[in-house]
Parts: sequence; C-alpha cells; structure tokens
Amino acid sequence: QVQLVESGGGLVQPGGSLTLSCVASGFVFSNRAMSWYRQAPNKEREFVGVISSDGGVADYADSVKDRFTISRDNTKNTMYLRINSLKYEDTAVYYCHCSDFVSWGQGTQVTVSS
Repeated sequence: QVQLVESGGGLVQPGGSLTLSCVASGFVFSNRAMSWYRQAPNKEREFVGVISSDGGVADYADSVKDRFTISRDNTKNTMYLRINSLKYEDTAVYYCHCSDFVSWGQGTQVTVSS
C-alpha cells in the first residue's frame, strides 16, 4: 500500500525559509521520480517540481524556480522541498506525489503571514 506522509509546514513570515519532508512507503522509492504539488485556497492543485529517481535531476515550475529546491535521500525514503524567500502567494497545502500511483498524502500546510 502506497503511503506518502508530508510534514514540516507551518506559519512563516515573508522572506523566511522552510523545509518540507515527504516520507514514502509501500513501493521502491529509489526507483521512482517524485513530485511536489501545492494547492492554494480556492485554486486548483498545481505542479511545483519533480526530481529524478536518483536525485540527479530536478525541474521546477517557472513560478518557483530560483526559490525552491527539491532533494531526496533514498536511504531514508524521503524527499525534501526547501523553500526560500517565502512569499504570501506560497501559502498553500503542499503535497508529494509519485505519478506511477494514484495515492496522495494528506499534505502539509504552509502559511506565509506577517
């Protein structure tokens, strides 16, 4: 059974930084590319970025390039999302996902507020 558990969200001031984590189980994590998505209030879920199975390549949505960094530790079945220079518009629930499966985690809430 595929499980994805996100954590690390919280309330952060504009300009701050945050690192989100996603722990995966139920599949061979090191064989799969992984992605981050986010859903802001009253908006559709949107793609944030993707990382290759070995962590060597990552790609990002244009809206978050230069501020977001995806990494992974295959020994821990964990993927990370480092967010720098947080903006109000980064407020959203952040989800990790593997496109080979239909499962989604519960997400982790990031709120940017002064």
